[in-house]
Amino acid sequence: MRPPRRRLVRRLLTALALLALSLVLLAGCAVDHLILGRNRETIDPGPLRRELVAYGNETAECWVARSPGAASREPQAFVLFFVGKTDRADRWTDDVAAAWGDRPVEVWGMNYPGSGGSTGPPRLARVTPAALATYDRVSAAANGRPVFAQAASFGTTAALAVAARRPVAGMVLMNPPPLRQLILGQHGWWNLWLLAGVAAWRVPPNLDSLANAARSPGPAVFVLHGGDEVIPPNYQHRVVDAYAGPKRIIKMPAARHADPLSKEASAELAAATDWLWEQTSPAPGR
Repeated sequence: MRPPRRRLVRRLLTALALLALSLVLLAGCAVDHLILGRNRETIDPGPLRRELVAYGNETAECWVARSPGAASREPQAFVLFFVGKTDRADRWTDDVAAAWGDRPVEVWGMNYPGSGGSTGPPRLARVTPAALATYDRVSAAANGRPVFAQAASFGTTAALAVAARRPVAGMVLMNPPPLRQLILGQHGWWNLWLLAGVAAWRVPPNLDSLANAARSPGPAVFVLHGGDEVIPPNYQHRVVDAYAGPKRIIKMPAARHADPLSKEASAELAAATDWLWEQTSPAPGR
């Protein structure tokens, strides 16, 4: 091979390497931004109590509320709540607490890195460390009482990451995505799986919902929307099928991703939550 041709090959290989690096950086930043964003919107938290949880050099902001059943007595259980993508815990924690009704629980909703008062850039790699530190803080406050997890959409990846590594008493999970597989299957075709492949690779292994579901032994209730345009049902079912613990499934066949629970599904969820509650047998009067 003549020297000019060698130089041409070297330049081509260098250009390909720079292109690959650009794809990695572009896709990595894109998946972090699209899922977590940087949500600093001012939200009136109302009566919620603010708690800060330190992990490493960062801080996770949490908002705390009690169910009606715990308004005048100590909670018998605690709930760790994770919101969906780009959303905020201070918007939903009070509603989650209210949904537990007469069951006396204290709900802690965590804001993701870069969201609300949580420090650090919005990076998927920081979600699991923040979630585990928050669980540990809630568990310390619970002092032996059960700690449940509740989440929807992307939040289920954080809940499953915790359940695979900590003793979670039970979970309520709505529309759970297997994030890597969803990115490849739903968004790979239009970029010939180049950007999607890199984006999926950037999802940390500790947020692999299929692997985490297989390592989660506690009871779980899954609420599945059959008309979900964001997380198609076949992807949701992959997480359900992988789940190791006992489970109950509530289906809303025609519901889209953001649709509220129907009257029938609400009744099923109430019964399923009773089932979760009975599994833990919290001590009366605690």
